[in-house]
Amino acid sequence: MNHEASRSLYDRALSVMPGGVNSSVRAAPQPYPVFVDRGDGGHVIDADGNRYVDWIQGLGPLLLGHDMPDELQAAVQSRAAEGPMYGMPTELEVEHAEFVCRHVPSVEMIRFVNSGTEATVSACRLARAVTGRNKILIMQGGYHGAQETTLVAGDADDPKPSSAGVPQAFAEHTVPVPFNDPAAASEAFEKHADDIAAVLVEPIQANMGIVYPQDGYHDRLRSLCDEYGSLLIFDEVITGFRVGGLGCAQGKFDIDPDLTTFGKIIGGGFPVGAIGGKTEYIEQFSPAGDVFQAGTFSGNPVTMAAGLETLTFCAENDVYDHVNGLGRQLREGLSDLVADHAPEYTVVGSDSLFKLVFTRAEGSSQDECCANGCRQDHSCSRYDACPKRGTDVRRAETDRYARLFRPAMCEQGILVSQNQFEANFVSYGHTEADVAETLEAYKNAL
Repeated sequence: MNHEASRSLYDRALSVMPGGVNSSVRAAPQPYPVFVDRGDGGHVIDADGNRYVDWIQGLGPLLLGHDMPDELQAAVQSRAAEGPMYGMPTELEVEHAEFVCRHVPSVEMIRFVNSGTEATVSACRLARAVTGRNKILIMQGGYHGAQETTLVAGDADDPKPSSAGVPQAFAEHTVPVPFNDPAAASEAFEKHADDIAAVLVEPIQANMGIVYPQDGYHDRLRSLCDEYGSLLIFDEVITGFRVGGLGCAQGKFDIDPDLTTFGKIIGGGFPVGAIGGKTEYIEQFSPAGDVFQAGTFSGNPVTMAAGLETLTFCAENDVYDHVNGLGRQLREGLSDLVADHAPEYTVVGSDSLFKLVFTRAEGSSQDECCANGCRQDHSCSRYDACPKRGTDVRRAETDRYARLFRPAMCEQGILVSQNQFEANFVSYGHTEADVAETLEAYKNAL
């Protein structure tokens, strides 16, 4: 493939944008990123005219693919033509809020914001106000946006900033514990019982290799929060309306969180975020309560139209059957491939998420119990070696993925996630032919 246009654009971008990009992960591909010209269903065409099967899908928001259904396109164009924003409320905000509250049982009220990061920032502020406490318990290897509370590394005894510019004093209000380790969570609560405002957790660690929760893990977090008077916050920015369908991942795992953060899909491809939850908590946002939260573009009518039409389309069509079916085909196909070509690697994912993690596990490939994606099943012969938390994925062959594997896939016309950690996303625009082409490319690359 010819990539001269992308290379030239990257050269220009380096002069005017830090690292040549506007979000760090986009600079990960070696030796420079693909610059996209346009999308087409489950595909993108780059600045050089190369066509790819696209499993990045905007890093998750494009559940329907790059082509908007006619009704979605009409709604977006109509709202944009009538005025892109007003700084005043619209009926669309109410309708979108009613849809989410109707389909997600834990959400009684919702506040729309502009990004997943803004949603988690506001959720943490709200939890601190509700409880009168300071500390937020998070999971090592989790991701909750570019915010000071969660840009924290280390452990519960020695939290420290994971980014320059975050004061150590901020990190001291964060309690990082290992995901899938109920004993560590219990110990943290025992030590900080009077000062944990909330547990902030992804239902599936979907930004660090797609790590599935072990049976009973989220139930234990729920019971700890109930016992100690803390709030349980589910970060469903990635999983919301993708894992578990319209009921989200909390429905799939039968958990009732106090607060939920959303993003990505609820904006239909436009910038969005939201905090939903119990009325007694959400009503504490201003102007109803004393927790300040505001934003010029919150509830933007174009975004509200796109998000509502996207979710309505999902409710009225076979979107989840389609994307989850293709996701299963990909995970099962990859399981067969790695059994023959790279048995130390681990296939992960659920619903319409999939990933091949370049783990260094010794011995045989995954057992049949994990053929549809690793489930940390104790009966699996590789249980001791499978990734049980996002931090485990850091020990995978990340350089091999970035420098050899991904470029090899790209040259075959397949775009997979920019690094070893990010998820791959199936869309309604993908087909079984795309799956077959992708599996053949994996086989060749491996």
